[in-house]
Amino acid sequence: MIKRLMILGIVAALVLAGVLAQFAYTPLALKAVPMEFTLQPGSSLSSVAAQLHTQGVTPDRWRFRLLARLLGKAARIKAGHYTLGRALTPLVLLDKLTQGEVSAREIVFIEGWTFQQMRDALDAHPSVRHDTTSLSAAAILDQLGIKMDQPEGQFFPAKYYIDPGKSDLSILRRAYETMQQHLDKEWAVRAPGLPYDSPYQALIMASIIEKETAVASERPLIAAIFINRLRTGMRLQTDPSVIYGLGMAYDGNLRKRDLQTDTPYNTYTRAGLPPTPIAMPGLDSIHAALHPARSDALYFVAKGDGSHQFSDTLEEHNRAVAHYQKNGN
Repeated sequence: MIKRLMILGIVAALVLAGVLAQFAYTPLALKAVPMEFTLQPGSSLSSVAAQLHTQGVTPDRWRFRLLARLLGKAARIKAGHYTLGRALTPLVLLDKLTQGEVSAREIVFIEGWTFQQMRDALDAHPSVRHDTTSLSAAAILDQLGIKMDQPEGQFFPAKYYIDPGKSDLSILRRAYETMQQHLDKEWAVRAPGLPYDSPYQALIMASIIEKETAVASERPLIAAIFINRLRTGMRLQTDPSVIYGLGMAYDGNLRKRDLQTDTPYNTYTRAGLPPTPIAMPGLDSIHAALHPARSDALYFVAKGDGSHQFSDTLEEHNRAVAHYQKNGN
C-alpha cells in the first residue's frame, strides 16, 4: 500500500509538473493586444492571481499562483499598471511583474497655465488617482508640506511621466520640487543689483514675463523693462496681472474700467509686484527675470504678429502705438 501511494504521489507530481511546464511555456490567450491591466498596491500573491484572472490575463488563478511560489517570486511581484504588447508566456509575464516593467504615461503642464488649469488637467487624466479633487488649494499645500499661502506659480510646467494609478499629489510634489530646483539654481547665479528681496519675487516677475510674450528672445528685454519700471518707481502696468485679478469676471475683453478697478493684482492702480505669481513660468522666463537684458527701455507695444516694439521714451512709445494701431494692430 505504501509503495503504491508513493508511486501515485510521484505520478501526480509528474503530472502536475507537466501541467505547470505546459502552462509556463505556452503563450497566454489574451482577449486583446495590447492588453492593459493593473495590480493594486499591497496585494498578496492570491490577490495578484485573482486580479490577473479577473482582468483576462490568465485563464485561472491556481497555476499562476503555484508557478510564482515554486520559482520563489511570490513576494517580488510589483504593483502598477502594465501593458502587454504581445501574447507572452506566464514565465515571461512573471519576470515582467517581478522586474516592475510598468507602463509609463505622461501628463503635460503648459507654460503660462494657472494652478487651476493644472488641477483641471490632473482631474481629467484617466491614469491618475484623483486624491485632490475635493481638496482646497490650501489643503493641497498642507498635504504636500509646502509652507506657502498660495499655490500659484509653485509648480514647474513640463512633461511628467507617471505610473498609472499614482496619486495626483505625487505628481504635484514632483512639479513643485522641480520648480524649486530651477529657481534655486537661477537665483544662485542671478545678475547683481536686481530689485528682488527673495526668489519668490523673482518667480512673480517670471510669471508676468511668461504671460507677456511667447517669443523666447524677447523675454530678457521684457524683464529689463519691468525691472526698469520698478527701479524708477513707475507702476508695472501689465495687463496679464490685471486679467488674473479679475478672475471669473474676465470675459475675454479688457476694458478701461477694468484697468481702473482696484484689486491686489491691478498693476495700474498699485505699485510694485503683485502679491503672487499669476501663472506657471517656464525656465526661459525664470532665467530672463534673473538675467535681464541691458536696456533703458520702459515701454513696449504689440506689433500684431506676436512680437513687440520696444521704446526708451514715452514719445517713442506713443509713435509706435499710433503706427501699429493705424495698421490695424
